[in-house]
This record gives sequence, structure tokens and C-alpha cells, in this order.
Amino acid sequence: MANLIVRNIDEAIVKALKKRASRHCVSAEAEHRKILEQALMQPAKKSFAEVLSLIPNVGDDSDFERVQGDRGHNVFD
Repeated sequence: MANLIVRNIDEAIVKALKKRASRHCVSAEAEHRKILEQALMQPAKKSFAEVLSLIPNVGDDSDFERVQGDRGHNVFD
């Protein structure tokens, strides 16, 4: 395993890390490892374009035509 040294950390961040570690009943070092792992080892998120490409191509544009009510309001108002 590699070692990581982080210098010039604001004291408020160090205090927050220690407080968070205390709430989880672990050392600040263990909490730091956990935070890094959660931030960096998450599966890559899909881009908006990728998510859109997963939507099946069903129906026609006319299926989604907006219908106006008597007073010019949408029928869902």
C-alpha cells in the first residue's frame, strides 16, 4: 500500500475530519481513507447524452401533442 501525505490543510477542515471520524468511531486517518475511497472509486456516472440514448424509441411526436382546454389552459391544470 502507498502512503499519502497531505500538507497545508486548513485547520477547520482538520477539525471537521476529526469530528466526523469521532462520530463514526474511527481514527481521522481511517475516515480520510474512507472519504477518498468514496469520492474516487465510485462507478463512472453516465453523461446526459448516454442516459438519453438508453430511452427506447417508442411512439410518435404526435402522441405527445399538447392539448389546450376551453380557457387556453393545459387540460392538466
